[in-house]
Amino acid sequence: MAKSKEILFQELSDSVVEMEENKAADLAREVVEEKIDAYEAIDKGLAHGMERAGRLFEEDEYFVPELLIAADAMYAGIEVLRQHIAADSSSAPGRIVIGVVEGDTHDIGKNLVKIILEAKGFEVHDLGRDVPPSVFVAKAKEIKADIIGLSTLMTTTMAGMARVIEMLHEAGLRERIKVMIGGAPISQGFARKIGADGYSANAMAAGDLALKLLAQRRILGSLSAS
Repeated sequence: MAKSKEILFQELSDSVVEMEENKAADLAREVVEEKIDAYEAIDKGLAHGMERAGRLFEEDEYFVPELLIAADAMYAGIEVLRQHIAADSSSAPGRIVIGVVEGDTHDIGKNLVKIILEAKGFEVHDLGRDVPPSVFVAKAKEIKADIIGLSTLMTTTMAGMARVIEMLHEAGLRERIKVMIGGAPISQGFARKIGADGYSANAMAAGDLALKLLAQRRILGSLSAS
């Protein structure tokens, strides 16, 4: 007897939390065989499991090695399901360019955000760390990004975030591209001060923020077109 999709989603979630890479891939293949929506399986199964793992990390029950192994399990499932999302491009939320701003080489937080965004179905272009503002803008223009995500753990490099926004204005891209920022020294007040569209305190919230910003962008686009 075939499993219900709710059971499959729960098992996918558990496979990530339990760091079982092979099981995640096998369950993803079951999703395909049962003709269950691939994006829904990622969102309610694999991403849900990664969010659970993230909470365990925040509660100091998991550490970075466990979180990365959980991510490997999630990616194993996503790899099976990804090609089945591509058949319906509307399932993928959008394109995001992310990176750590110039002068900072701390990237663990950025890497966790990347994991969550990919679990949400975003096409993520990771520029790495110590990235000059001009590189963010050039890459966003090249791939027609919907969002730029900027990270830093150092107060001395926060000005680089403002410079990215300034350069988007100068290039005539600011209205089209949303900017989200995060990192230990960052606050909602700083986001408002530099004109960023949103601030996230952690990786889990970053995924929800990206979806929210993209929804706002599409609403504004519909209004301007009407």
